[in-house]
Amino acid sequence: MPLTKDDIRTDYPLPVYNYRVEIGGDAVAFSEVSGLSISYEISTYKESPTEAGAPGPRMMIVPGQRNPAKITLKKGIVRGASMQQLYGWIKTTTINQVEKKDIFIRLCDEKGDAVISWKVVNAFPTKLDAPTFDAKSNDAAIETMELSADFIALEEA
Repeated sequence: MPLTKDDIRTDYPLPVYNYRVEIGGDAVAFSEVSGLSISYEISTYKESPTEAGAPGPRMMIVPGQRNPAKITLKKGIVRGASMQQLYGWIKTTTINQVEKKDIFIRLCDEKGDAVISWKVVNAFPTKLDAPTFDAKSNDAAIETMELSADFIALEEA
């Protein structure tokens, strides 16, 4: 059981609410980030047994190609800023000049220093959802953007 601040700092998991998102070097506030997943396709190979008397084919499962990353970002709509940040970016796909950007999602400690970072490489927007409008609700207007990227890499600070 950790008894000192240093023990707690090194032995306890970090909270998920203390993170920072940087898109192309600019910090952008998001209320939720999901989809930071690294996965690979698998391939199955069957070969004849090499030993005399071995029963049936031998199966081997091996990793294949890396799956592309699909990230979801959610943020509240803010006057002036929302149009520039997300709509301006997805609009580049309509003129067939997609602007791919590297995105960093940094999990921070209690001082705000990055401890671990997920680098989303060559990300570009594929979908932008407006908030759900409901006259009976007083929730904040949240827009959702989905991104595709080449891959995700982890970096430790």
